[in-house]
Amino acid sequence: MIEHELQKSTEEHTRPACEFGRGARTIVTHYIQNFGCEKVCGTMFSARRRKRHARGVSSPERPDEMTMHFTNDSMNFHSRIGLATLLAMLLSLSARAADWPQWRGPNRDNVWNETGILRTFPDKGLKFRWRTPVGPGWSSPVVVQGRVYLTDMRLDKPKAWERILCFKGSTGKLLWSREYELVYPEFAFNPEQGGGPAATLIVEAGKVYWQGRSGQVDCLDARSGKVIWEIHLDTKYTVGILSVRGSPLIEGNLLILVAGAKPGGCVIALDKRTGKEVWKALDDSKSSSSPLIVVAGGKRQLIVWTGSSVTSLNPATGETYWREMMVTSGNDSIPTPMIQKNRLLISGLMFELNADAPTAKVLWPDSMAPSKRLLSNTSSPLLQGDYVYSAKSSGEFVCLEAGTGKQVWGTTNVTALKFGASIHLTPNGDVTFLFTDEGNLILARLAPDGYHELSRVHLLKPTSDLMKRKLAWVPPVYVNRCVFARNDEELICASLAAKP
Repeated sequence: MIEHELQKSTEEHTRPACEFGRGARTIVTHYIQNFGCEKVCGTMFSARRRKRHARGVSSPERPDEMTMHFTNDSMNFHSRIGLATLLAMLLSLSARAADWPQWRGPNRDNVWNETGILRTFPDKGLKFRWRTPVGPGWSSPVVVQGRVYLTDMRLDKPKAWERILCFKGSTGKLLWSREYELVYPEFAFNPEQGGGPAATLIVEAGKVYWQGRSGQVDCLDARSGKVIWEIHLDTKYTVGILSVRGSPLIEGNLLILVAGAKPGGCVIALDKRTGKEVWKALDDSKSSSSPLIVVAGGKRQLIVWTGSSVTSLNPATGETYWREMMVTSGNDSIPTPMIQKNRLLISGLMFELNADAPTAKVLWPDSMAPSKRLLSNTSSPLLQGDYVYSAKSSGEFVCLEAGTGKQVWGTTNVTALKFGASIHLTPNGDVTFLFTDEGNLILARLAPDGYHELSRVHLLKPTSDLMKRKLAWVPPVYVNRCVFARNDEELICASLAAKP
């Protein structure tokens, strides 16, 4: 019971590694207060004996007379061993805090907090741990507890299947897969028009949550792939063919989807335990952007960029807090909202959030023209301190003042200056990883005084079609001192560890 609850608590309260010390103390205190030191430590000893027994290793029995006392003044020897065992278990579980369980990582900010990472790439290129074939798709992989989950599609015209795949993180071995046959329109078999699943799935508390391109939503067992529940939004709403692109998020017991469903179901919240609809909101057109939860004005706010607006909703009820009209096409509304203190950035549109009430005002630009409110239609910007770093749709890479939107500098040395260019940004300590549409991985220092490139390596073959060009559009993920990246042909894992 206690072991189960400890593991469940650690998994459900995933936090960056830098915060784990505080989290570990909280968990230890909670279980000692609720179960007592003797019970908690005894459970840890029992778990250790069972593990040794399973390996065929004999273990001395715990003496009957051994007692454990935990007071403010002293703790006997066995209690200290018990608590050390407990802390060791929690520290081992803390490695899971480095997992990448959803779109853009644990906090949906694309920040990577691991240490011991390369600061220059080897002359001979990165060491690939494994590579495995996959089908087309625009979703990123997620990595949780040593497993890699990915969605793709299998085509055998006129049939098509969307698939959920689970691989072993250390070897790339396929552990399980589940596929769903769909009716794809003729245009979807054109590589430039189809592309496979776009929404990145979520793994939380032993469950996988997945949203297909045409409205199917599933909850699966993460270990086995067994279906726990399944719904089809297109049986209740009108959902555009292959229109679902934004990645879902979890807020408490709610699974929140940007479905673009009509009528009134652009955003839909389901009970993650059952798949039952809890609320729906907005009659806006679809979008390719993924939602974000922020805390401002004393409220938790769900920020959604649809094809018609940027809207703040109450994530518990779907009630609208504030709304700014912004009409864009689904091919432009791709970047994910970024938050830093009271600043909220939606591509090239900066808001100032009210600290006292759930309201917002536009800081910049002054123009309401959509073209003036977009920086890139392929990649999300980085909001860091008083500056914004971002690709532009042309391929230029720029630094802007966060308070005014004024350009500080720009460089054309990151990727080719062509339509469809993308630069995905992942901060790691004092450097930033940049992954480009050319399939290059770059290490650089980004600062107000300029772009400082440290190292560059080719990581992945571009395979996505655009106007007779091949591009690598899908953002990679960074876990366990490795980079995981996919194109329409393979999923790869390469080491970024500073030491073997």
